Amino acid sequence: MNQDISSSAEVKSAIFQPLYLQISQLLLERIASGEWPAGTYIPSEASLADAYNVSIGTLRKALNELVSNNVVIRYQGKGTVVAAHDSDSALFRFFNVLRENGERSLPLSRVLARHLRSASAEEAAALDIAPGSKVIHIWRVRDLDGAPAILEHVYVDAARFSGMDREPEILPNTLYQLYQQKYACTVANAHEQITAVNAGPDEVLHLDATEGEALLRIWRTARDFQDKPVEYRVSTVLTRHHAYFNQL
Repeated sequence: MNQDISSSAEVKSAIFQPLYLQISQLLLERIASGEWPAGTYIPSEASLADAYNVSIGTLRKALNELVSNNVVIRYQGKGTVVAAHDSDSALFRFFNVLRENGERSLPLSRVLARHLRSASAEEAAALDIAPGSKVIHIWRVRDLDGAPAILEHVYVDAARFSGMDREPEILPNTLYQLYQQKYACTVANAHEQITAVNAGPDEVLHLDATEGEALLRIWRTARDFQDKPVEYRVSTVLTRHHAYFNQL
């Protein structure tokens, strides 16, 4: 009885959802499944409208929804491409530590350590994996304007990113690009929590901070198109010459 009610509620929810949103979700599922990989053109608007038996106007509204969410990119006269994380786009979209005047500088990364180990309770919860599951832990420093500015701990599910702990010694500057190109995993959005902390021994050693200096700590969980956690990252930022910028 309860199952029937639940099914009925799901049907009603689908019925009352605008048609273009239903089509947008169907297209998103096909992209997330890997049917249309990053950087490839999806079928034409006319063929998709015909396939889903909807008007061109409805199909365009569905695509507009994906464009606004940075899932696809439209090129006038050429078609619609599944968005790819090249090094610049990934940095500009997800990297919010800028110079105090708001200008961007390119962060350069130096890996301090990378290893496979069991997840802590905090890491398992953030990645939505079972306690004790294996994670790949990347510890790195990011330099801005030639000086160390960010100390990062990055965690990913080892089962999802099998072999990443054995990648070539130099990892790419933009990990999101690696996730997408090698593991068919696209970061679609990220949730962050920011607080103030005081510099400890690690920050003194690797960021040249003074003991007790005020720093920013950012906890970020990056998620894919299906809202599943991709990466958990804890960054500590030296803010002598840089600040965290966010446009609301």
